[in-house]
Amino acid sequence: MRRILQYAMFISLFFVGFLALNYYVFFGMSFLLGLPMDNGFYIIMLIAALSYPVATLIERTVSNNFTRIFYTAASAWMGISFYLLFALIVYLVFSWFVPIPRESAGILIAILVTVISAYSIYNSYTLKLVKIEIPLKGLNEDLKAVHLSDIHIGSIRNSGYMERIVNETNKLNPDLVFITGDMVDGSARLHKHTFNAINRLNAPAFFVTGNHETYEGLDEVFRVLEGTKLRILQGELVDFKGIQVIGVGYYYGRDYLKNTLSQLEINNEKPAILLYHLPRELENAHEAGIDLQLSGHTHNGQMIPFNFLVKLMFPYIQGLYEYNGTKLYVSQGTGTWGPPMRLGSRCEMTLITLKQDLN
Repeated sequence: MRRILQYAMFISLFFVGFLALNYYVFFGMSFLLGLPMDNGFYIIMLIAALSYPVATLIERTVSNNFTRIFYTAASAWMGISFYLLFALIVYLVFSWFVPIPRESAGILIAILVTVISAYSIYNSYTLKLVKIEIPLKGLNEDLKAVHLSDIHIGSIRNSGYMERIVNETNKLNPDLVFITGDMVDGSARLHKHTFNAINRLNAPAFFVTGNHETYEGLDEVFRVLEGTKLRILQGELVDFKGIQVIGVGYYYGRDYLKNTLSQLEINNEKPAILLYHLPRELENAHEAGIDLQLSGHTHNGQMIPFNFLVKLMFPYIQGLYEYNGTKLYVSQGTGTWGPPMRLGSRCEMTLITLKQDLN
């Protein structure tokens, strides 16, 4: 009951904010294009503002092909409306210095947002393969690892996307697979069959939870993943071909990673790879004897200009970083959250070649 009340409160607050955004967007575009703001204006604006909250509630109760299409369209509108908002703000600022005919500005904004949105949607369904080499001291042999993160299986990306990820992973012929959280999106009810493709992975796969697994409920997530080839690590250390694979589940509390690692017996003579959803506490990982930390969560901002905001919260936003010899790789994410759109980022699969460091 508590979870339901929290969810209802979130949806209510989101609707109020989204309603305000839609009113500004519809008012601004109607003003620029000279469209009447009559009853039809308010009806269409209200439908647009209700689309995502209603689609979310429907998907949580009954999910089918029609509701998934509705949810995808509503999610896309959320992204489009943000682009319209930014474009209107830019116009408002420029209009103070340069006189721009209203109708011309409205037409230009409509064209630009249409083109940007179409590209962003297309870009979110393409997969970029990133290849990197990372030397590890004490490694017995070179190994290939595929790093996945933030796949977000739910209403927009479901069993078909899971199969695609597995197929692309198998093509790379890795020795092991790391998945650093947010396997599920939390937008639709979970079913075991959605994750059947995981059992076709040709390599051992290790998984740690992310924030979306906690939103969905860990018991429910573990239920649907039970019986798959995934090895779920929750504050655990396992040995794989001489590598200490350490998995710490998501928790946002201060020094949580530090406290969890301090309870594990990490052998400094063996290479240690940490799977942790949040790209932070790199200093604590170094002190614990971690050689490589793999994280996700940020999506690299997913859509410009949100990358600037995400960068403020997570300085390690994407790519490879190093702190006193301990390396951190942050994936841009293999899926998307919210709008099925990416601008200034890509859906990523990472092929990491772990090399013997002979120096």
